Amino acid sequence: WTSDLTYLWTDSGWQYLTVVMELFNWEIIGYSLSRSMSTETTVIPAFEMAVLHRQPPEGVFFHSDRGVQYASKSFRKKLSEYRMVQSMSGKGNCYDNAATESFFKTLKSEWIYGRRIRSKEELQKLLFEYIHVFYNRKRMHSTLGYLSPAEYLRNYYQSRSLAS
Repeated sequence: WTSDLTYLWTDSGWQYLTVVMELFNWEIIGYSLSRSMSTETTVIPAFEMAVLHRQPPEGVFFHSDRGVQYASKSFRKKLSEYRMVQSMSGKGNCYDNAATESFFKTLKSEWIYGRRIRSKEELQKLLFEYIHVFYNRKRMHSTLGYLSPAEYLRNYYQSRSLAS
């Protein structure tokens, strides 16, 4: 898994979006939106949503940048509870987290820029539509053979069931 956070402007001020991406199929499996950048309102809720959706087996890598939220004691404890392995980008190397950075660029250019977003609630609705209705189910990715994350995962499970 990989994770990062970004900030988005609304008329009511900055909002901080944290996402957790499943690198196998580029699906956003967890996210949170917060008015503050605290660990408890950003990375932990996004991580808990991802765990709820995926129930990761022991030893899954969780990659992020070196942000204070990911380095915090409370987040490291969460990773330990699920026996996940923490991986962090090299200092000053944004390319180590390119998949998540790419998602943020795509989200902003396809869905956010050019809109006047009045409130956190309006932004939450836009994010839900983008992530759950469009990005995970319909948006094609060249790295996935021009399939959506959902289609790629479905094809994977179908091919496994045919092989057995």
